[in-house]
Amino acid sequence: MPDLILASASPRRRELLSVMGLTFDIDVADVDEHTSLGAKAAVADLCQKKALCVASRHPGEIVLAADTLVAMHDVPYGKPENEEDACRMLRSLSGHWHQVYTGVCAVSRKGEVFCGVDTSDVCFLDMTDEDILNYVHTGEPMDKAGAYALQGIAGMFIREVRGTPSGVIGLPLPLTRALLAKCGLTLPAHS
Repeated sequence: MPDLILASASPRRRELLSVMGLTFDIDVADVDEHTSLGAKAAVADLCQKKALCVASRHPGEIVLAADTLVAMHDVPYGKPENEEDACRMLRSLSGHWHQVYTGVCAVSRKGEVFCGVDTSDVCFLDMTDEDILNYVHTGEPMDKAGAYALQGIAGMFIREVRGTPSGVIGLPLPLTRALLAKCGLTLPAHS
């Protein structure tokens, strides 16, 4: 029997949960992710909607959902629509600080809802147009919020991270651990 149901298809979230020693099944939520909210409010809202959607299909199970957005001045940068959009995002992030917000929501076996938002500040090095085009042509940015992956090729363009690196990747482990503890889930001991 798995410890929980993960309401996400993200391979990064699967990897991070596995690092925590948790077993889980996956059931992806089918919710509308379009929102007019600012980035921090949007991730809080979306992760809760995802968690409740999946929890309604798995009563009596612990459900975990997360949502990540990159933002500059609280303007959300979701996944790019195309290569041109990815280049636009990366040009605006180049040489600047921005925020990465990851909302996490856990629903307990009793249906209690526990949510939180992790915020990290990230600074990119200056990127040339050639750097940006070469990176975009790798394909890595195309399914990532803000058009980059800290743990991937883009890591060579990140000057500094202030906050939770796992939150920037898509699942802040300290916040996740705290929310799952509220659900009564004891994390396995690691040797």
